[in-house]
Amino acid sequence: MSALTLSSSSAATLRADAVVVGVAKGPDGPAVAPGGEPLDQAFGGSLAGVLETLGASGGEGEVTKLPAPDGVKADLVLAVGLGDAPEGDGPYDPEALRRAAGAAARALAGRKKAGFALPAGDEASLAAVCEGALLGAYSFTEYRGKEDKNAKDGKGAAKGKKGKGGGGDRSAPLAEVIVLGAKPRDKAHKAAAERAEVLAAEVNRARDLINTPSNGLFPKSFAAAVQSAAKEYGLTVEVLDEKALAKGGYGGILGVGQGSANPPRLVRLSYTHSKAKKTLALVGKGITYDSGGISLKPAGHNETMKCDMSGAAAVFAAVVAAARLGLRVNVTGWLALAENMPSGTATRPGDVLTMYSGKTVEVLNTDAEGRLVLADALTRACEEKPDAVVDVATLTGAMVLALGGRTFGVMANDDAFRTAVHDSATEVGEPSWPMPLPGHLRKGMDSPIADIANMGERMGGGLVAGLFLKEFVAEGTTWAHLDIAGPAFNESGPFGYTPKGGTGSAVRTLVRLAERAAAGDVL
Repeated sequence: MSALTLSSSSAATLRADAVVVGVAKGPDGPAVAPGGEPLDQAFGGSLAGVLETLGASGGEGEVTKLPAPDGVKADLVLAVGLGDAPEGDGPYDPEALRRAAGAAARALAGRKKAGFALPAGDEASLAAVCEGALLGAYSFTEYRGKEDKNAKDGKGAAKGKKGKGGGGDRSAPLAEVIVLGAKPRDKAHKAAAERAEVLAAEVNRARDLINTPSNGLFPKSFAAAVQSAAKEYGLTVEVLDEKALAKGGYGGILGVGQGSANPPRLVRLSYTHSKAKKTLALVGKGITYDSGGISLKPAGHNETMKCDMSGAAAVFAAVVAAARLGLRVNVTGWLALAENMPSGTATRPGDVLTMYSGKTVEVLNTDAEGRLVLADALTRACEEKPDAVVDVATLTGAMVLALGGRTFGVMANDDAFRTAVHDSATEVGEPSWPMPLPGHLRKGMDSPIADIANMGERMGGGLVAGLFLKEFVAEGTTWAHLDIAGPAFNESGPFGYTPKGGTGSAVRTLVRLAERAAAGDVL
């Protein structure tokens, strides 16, 4: 991850490859945002006019590059749009700053050092700029081929060389982010920057896991990654392998994983604080590859199914973040890990599974597997009597149809808790939408031979899945369900601080919820 530094230096005097300035949409055209005054002066007070001539409007995420004028130590000035300017002298919206910093950092890939002269005078704005820049600079290069360092380009020059202001390796993230206008010795500013570093590192941890191809990540290796992090951060971890799952009667997880050569796992990862008064349990769907099983997915729907473990990645990262931040709340993560494959040993449509809870489930569609592994993990999590349980899953295509690719649905058995989860997501800039759990949809899952079927009415399928999970939540336990099928994996182009591929959706929401639980604002 990029290094982060706070600096009180001027944007004009900072020695860096580039310096970033914010531009807002004003009533009379683009306007230079606070923090960019030294650069505007270097342009003779005409920076906004120059940008307008180049076609810039200050629109959100708009990036314009200019050679730096005399008087500016950096070689490049990058202007990034902030959208509409706030009324009066009010602060900029943190999410607008987060997205602008992310867009700028991504546009500066391959460079060593850049100063961010965005409006970051107050703690919230500073945190947003730090977080956005670190998230926007993300790049997944683990599986890139290793270039021959002695290879020559078409002109006979060695590759990878860079001149003044240089490019370097464009696949590498911006090496150092320097946030200008901050107070490096101020405790609040330092704390905001340190929190942003932890959040970005853990979101990027989730992104790395999601982007890893399925031949590089399977239940056993995922569990090993959790064990490694647990050792590093002093967390408690327990891994149930296929033998322990069979002995314990985890029929849902075993039923999904029995068709694969890579057996399933259930991982318990816990962080405890000596002064904690509340306990939050997080449950993540971890299907490391989802072929659909015997109910095979149609062509064109398999290629991105390495991302079907995004919920488990989010839970894993959130627990580690809680530990690194030292939150006064106990947080336990449950990762239900399996690979859903078709084979001679796979669960067949029509089979009946006996779940960990003792309930029986008729499997009408083996591609509705996520709810089966989550059901076992939810039951197990409830046994510890936490104050609340939140599950996170790329669960249904129906939720994508309902809310699109950037918004996740929130369902719950408690209206106040559903609101708390939604509000937490809004605070951190993750779009979400409260969804109902209509009781009349439950009848569609009635089975003539088992306690319940894993499929119900096609219409409202995302809500049906939520109702199925609710059946496995212990009575009296506060519970919420996050269906992140839309925003978990970005198949279109990058935007703001969101890259193409794995996004780390829900990590920041879960961490914010844990922070609020620690402060006594929820639960």
